[in-house]
Order: sequence, then C-alpha cells, then structure tokens
Amino acid sequence: MSLRLYWKHYGPSVLREVLYVAATENPSLSYSQPGVPSGVRTASSGGTVSDPRLKVIGRDRMRKSCILWAVLWWCCSCWTTQAEIFTSISQMTDLIYTEKELVQSLREYIKAEESKLAAVKSWANKLDDLTKVSTSDPEGYLGHPVNAYKLMKRLNTEWTELESLVLQNPSDGFISNISTHRQYFPDEEDATGAAKALMRLQDTYQLDSEAFSRGKLPGVHSDAFLSVDDCYDMGKTAYNEADYYHAVLWMQQALKQLDAAEEAVVSKADILDYLSYSVYQMGDLPRAIELTRRLVAIDSSHQRAGGNLRYFEKLLFKQLNEMNQAYEPPSEEPIQLGTYSRPKDHLPERETYEALCRGEGQKMNEARRSRLFCRYQDGQMNPRLLLKPMKEEDEWDSPHIVRYLNILSDEEIGKIKELAKPRLARATVRDPKTGVLTTANYRVSKSAWLEAEDDPVIARVNQRIEDITGLTVDTAELLQVANYGVGGQYEPHYDFSRKDEPDAFKRLGTGNRVATFLNYMSDVEAGGATVFPDFGAAIWPRKGTAVFWYNLFKSGEGDYRTRHAACPVLVGSKWVSNKWIHERGQEFRRPCGLTEVD
Repeated sequence: MSLRLYWKHYGPSVLREVLYVAATENPSLSYSQPGVPSGVRTASSGGTVSDPRLKVIGRDRMRKSCILWAVLWWCCSCWTTQAEIFTSISQMTDLIYTEKELVQSLREYIKAEESKLAAVKSWANKLDDLTKVSTSDPEGYLGHPVNAYKLMKRLNTEWTELESLVLQNPSDGFISNISTHRQYFPDEEDATGAAKALMRLQDTYQLDSEAFSRGKLPGVHSDAFLSVDDCYDMGKTAYNEADYYHAVLWMQQALKQLDAAEEAVVSKADILDYLSYSVYQMGDLPRAIELTRRLVAIDSSHQRAGGNLRYFEKLLFKQLNEMNQAYEPPSEEPIQLGTYSRPKDHLPERETYEALCRGEGQKMNEARRSRLFCRYQDGQMNPRLLLKPMKEEDEWDSPHIVRYLNILSDEEIGKIKELAKPRLARATVRDPKTGVLTTANYRVSKSAWLEAEDDPVIARVNQRIEDITGLTVDTAELLQVANYGVGGQYEPHYDFSRKDEPDAFKRLGTGNRVATFLNYMSDVEAGGATVFPDFGAAIWPRKGTAVFWYNLFKSGEGDYRTRHAACPVLVGSKWVSNKWIHERGQEFRRPCGLTEVD
C-alpha cells in the first residue's frame, strides 16, 4: 500500500486528517512516523511515536470528509503496485495527462458539491426567515389556516426532500474515475526512487539544496520549486535510509525556508528533531547540541529532546576531556553543501566519474587532440555506402572511439520509440556471481528489445550498423532501446564479461561482446554524458548520432579501459539504442592479433 500518491493529489494536511480519523474512530488502525529520530530513547521515550501534528486537527472537521474516507479505503484495499515508473521519463509523461483528467473530474465534483450546498443554503435561509416569524407568536401564526397547512406540508414532504438532497453523494463519478486510473499511479517506491534521484543529481553536479528548492538548475529557467514540506519529505526519505548526509542538507533547507516565514504543515520542532539527530550522526556534537537547545526552547515537553541534549552534552564533555581541549561553540555559518564530507560508497572511481559528468577532468592534451580527424566512411567500399558514405568523427584516439553523424533520421527515431514504449521495463544487469539478470540501483532506466522482424526500420538500422562497422550482426544481441528517468544513470561498468564471470553469455553461444554501437536518439538539456573514467573521455548526447568502440582486443582479451558510465540526466529526457556485437562470425572480419593487446 502507498499513501504517497494520496499525499501528492490532496496535500499533506488532508492526508493527515483522514489518517487521524481512521486512527481515532478505529483503534485497530494506527499511524505512526516510521522515521522518527531514535536519539537516546532510553532516557525519554519508548516505543513508536505518533506524529504530534495530528493532534491539531479537529475531529469534527474530519468526520465531514466522506469522500476522503472513500479514497482512503480504496488506497488500503485495492492498491496495485506500479513501482519503478520514475525510471523512465517516457512513462512518466503519461501521468501528466492522467492527472489532467483527474483534475477535470475533481472540478466536476466540486461544482456538484457547490450546487448541492447552494441549494441547502437556499433552504436554510428561507426557513430561517420563516421560523423567526413563527416562533415570535406560535398560536397567532398557526391561527391562519394557510400557515397551519404549510407547516404540515413542510414537515411531511419538504424536509424529507431536503434530507434526500443532503444525502446525495456527488463524489461517485470522481471515485469511479480515480479508481479506473489507480493501476497507473506511482507508489511509495517510485516516490522514494525519485527523491534519491534528486540527491544523486545533487551529488554528481554539486548542486546545493537551495538550487533544487528554487528550481535553479544549470541552463534552465523554471517555476518548479520545493516547499518546506517537500524539503522535509526529502530529508525524511534520506533519514529513513540512514543517509544522514543528505538528511542534514534537506532538513537544513526546510528549516531555512521555514525561518523565512514560508507557510508549511510541518512544524519547526519536527524539522529540528530530525536535523539535530542527523547532525549528531555526522559527528558534529557542538552543532547537534545547539540545534537540540533550539528544539527544547520551542517545545520544552518534547519527549526526546531533553534526553538527547543531556546525552550529547555528556558525550561532548567526555570527548573534550580525553583530548584535553576546551569547548568551542559551533560555527554560525549555516549548514550547506561542503560543510560535511560525503561518505564513501562502493564505487572507487566516484570522484573521477562525477567530475567527468560535470565536464571536468578530461585528460586529452592538445597534441593528442590535433591527431583527431573527421572523414567519410564507406565501410571499405560497401555498395550501400559508396554513394552516401557516413560522416565519421574521432572522439578519442586510444582506445579508438568514433562518432557517426546522421546515423538515424527523425522518422526512424520516432518509429523506434513508438515500438519500444509499450515494451519498456526496468533495465537489468547481469549478476556476476549467478549470471542472472536483475535490477540494480546503479542502473536507473527502462529498456526494451526490438527484433528485425518487428518493423522494417529495425532491420534497416541493423543492416546499417553492419555496413558501417564491417562486423556481422547475425550473432549480435537484439537492438536495445533505453529511456532514462528522473536522475537516470548507469554507473561505471564493462560491456564485456570478465574472466571471473565466464558464463555470462554462455546461453547465447556467440562469445563475448566484441564491440558496442550506441545510438543517441535525443538531445539532453543538461547531463547525460557517456564517460570513460579510466582515460577521462566524456561524450555528450547529440540526437541522430552514434558512437562505436571495441570492448575486446583482437586477441579476445578484454580492454579494461572501456569501463564506462551513463551520467545522470539532470534536465531532459534521454533516449538511446545500442547494439552489442558478439565475437562469433567475426573471425574473418576482424582476425585475431599476434599479441594480447593488438
């Protein structure tokens, strides 16, 4: 079950109203904050802590939200998981039109409710005037036979009609419409994945939380912004993943915007609660103490703050004594990007990879660059290329990487996308231990596989690749089409199988991946480069072009320099298609070399 969708469509305050009613009316239902900072619970708290903000919601107001009850019931009982929508911009665009239709349906519901309420108000006003007269002199009023008749009629029929009007439920159409679309809605995993994607972009492109919050991304002018509650949710997502580095950045941004008098549902105490404990986890005791003191000043009865403050102060005093140092107050500078060091992760070349994604750190000097050329490529006198050779540009000298221009027309790109969209599924990687295809956090995209028999365009593209490279595609894998979603990426990897995974392509029976042919099918506004950390190349997407390189030496040994990555897409939608060409069938097209590295 996911309530994130409900949050997005109705707002946090309405969601809390429904949850509060559910919890108070039905003790078997409970709502608690799964990510409440643990702090030092032994001294001041225990068990699960309910969200204190729910207490400010009045029960009477809740009970009037009948439609919200219905939607909550639907969320709990009829949810269909549609995880990983966030991994493809193409599939996310469908949600835009779905939301537009739901907004129209919601407006129709509001109009019906307003019409109903106007009718009830009209009745109330008329009867209010009437009762003022009748109650001033009841006997005199009823002494007139017409008044006596109308009283009997009102109470016998008209009040019954009013009761029927009040009991009418204009929400049926809206509920029916939203139920029809529910199978396409994102779930909690999508919301978490999208939040992590923003943090990944933040890290890769060294953007502070302020830039994201105000929509100030490189080369983009947009009205998109994040509210205090959005920033708080980002921080809480990181906190729940024990990612205190990002929790600090986003909770600090939420606090900054709240201090600037921006309206919010979340309270300052809640933000300080998460922020102070996350700062403590980052090892900054002085600042954690300062933040906790602010929390105590706001809410002296906070069930964890007092215990946490005593614990932090005791711990700091102990550390200062052990190091024989005097206490120094924390810096008055606000927490920002760079205040704390980002924790190391599994990727050894992380800094190099991300620098290349930003367009930094390329290692080719001018002397080598002067040896890069452009030429017309006819595929060694291939008949199909003699009259219209391909434009070929050198992107890198060693290993040799080339780019082909005008490799795909707009019409061909449109047809490939059209064929791929219904088949897009979360892209997978091969587990090096088991050889089984599985999803991975370091590859965020959706892909589809297209055969030559699917459409003449696919057959034509396959033939074109064979003509240009001089390699047979009879033993190649199908054309893979990929669309990258929010922060879509593929971290550094090899296309070929290494010696520690000899069975990776065994079932294909076509040997290792000798070469990669990568088509760019869209321009990308920012980010999305293909980078090679080992030698410092960064190749930027250009619609209609393709890049080609060999993964193996002529000896069949892997060229480990070709470890490459698809950088996160910062702004835009990235479409690519690739052909992995295998060894079998190339014996006479690319003969073996005499040495291991030929």
